[in-house]
Amino acid sequence: MRHFSSLRSGPGAAGRSGPKAARRALFSAGALLLCLATAATTASAAPAAPGGTAGGSGGTVSAKTAQIEVPAGVTAGVAVYDRQTGAFTDQLNASMQFRSASIVKLLLVLDFFRDRGPNYTIPAADRALLEPMLRSSNDDAASHYWGVNGGPAIVVRMKEDLMLSDTAVPPAGYEGYWGYTAISARDTVKIYRYILEQAAAPVREFIMSNLRQSTRCASDSFDQHFGIPGAFEGPWAVKQGWSGEYEDGTCGPDSARTAASASKSAGREAEGAEAADAVNLSRPALHTTGTVGPDDRTIVAVLTLHPLGTTYGRAYTDIGRLTRGLDVPGATRPAGKWYGTWGERVAVREAATTASGSKSRLPAGAEVLISCQKQGGTVSVPPYTNNWWAYLPQYGGYMSNIYVSAPDNKLPDVPVCTS
Repeated sequence: MRHFSSLRSGPGAAGRSGPKAARRALFSAGALLLCLATAATTASAAPAAPGGTAGGSGGTVSAKTAQIEVPAGVTAGVAVYDRQTGAFTDQLNASMQFRSASIVKLLLVLDFFRDRGPNYTIPAADRALLEPMLRSSNDDAASHYWGVNGGPAIVVRMKEDLMLSDTAVPPAGYEGYWGYTAISARDTVKIYRYILEQAAAPVREFIMSNLRQSTRCASDSFDQHFGIPGAFEGPWAVKQGWSGEYEDGTCGPDSARTAASASKSAGREAEGAEAADAVNLSRPALHTTGTVGPDDRTIVAVLTLHPLGTTYGRAYTDIGRLTRGLDVPGATRPAGKWYGTWGERVAVREAATTASGSKSRLPAGAEVLISCQKQGGTVSVPPYTNNWWAYLPQYGGYMSNIYVSAPDNKLPDVPVCTS
């Protein structure tokens, strides 16, 4: 589950793209209860406290925790845990329940390994499903495991095994929708602590190595490098989540995207789903979770809900700003300047000319990091003309400055590219 965006019709003009339903998902079938034991070993990075601590937040709260700035209209649950000191450096609504979207895939893979010790061998057919589920958030793989391993029973098992406080099965009537599993920021931290500090070494290595290989483009052509991957340089490992009605995904070369990507997602979220008890099922959700820094030092969980009608780019930008403002020990901030963009399906190209190939297209209105700029091919969007191009280091390509939300053709605070 995932995705969002905000766009504008021209430089400085506010507007919004007409959203197509690109829903992410979660359905499945079957009910098989597995009743097995989990092997546990200690992770190589020595934790300050055991990851399965029951009750509370599982760690102390730093006295220097600053006020977290949440963009207007956004509801957020945040937990940032420094494994080196055993302290939470930031928390906000840490126990608040959100629908999990694709974050539940962490529980699906842990449940898969639950009865496979001591060798934890992964059959080739399962590896072919699990790797894209973790790296590219493949929904078909999640639906497969939800179906064959018992659906809500998976959540029940994992809640008990990991001693989760706020996690709950999908509400009545939505048992087939894995993305409607309830989760909180503090439970997400517990899940990562379990993986890093208690799971058997083969389990830990498989999960974390795949999360470190998170692809920019998800299986459904949505750009999933928002939040943690945008806010911090590596090393990081992430599992992202999105859920709601968004315009079609634009990630990847034009030739690589398929019209089927959106339709594959459609129908896996319930039509007209509304709030169920404490968990909102209707507002667009966008979540970024994972570890940041050497030896997976800090665990970051940011769960967000956005106003109805929010585009992917708008949500992408808002969760990026929120995440960049957090206190994350061990993190390195990327060099460059953040700028807003306007327009739809803006191309990121291999070179500073429209004649070069398209590496990807931006979520409409998304904020981007610019490290340098250079002159290149002239681009005209009447009444505007511009031959300056911005280099986006996180995409490895160039976009025309004409689509940067700035008054001048040449950006005043961005250096000229030296190569």
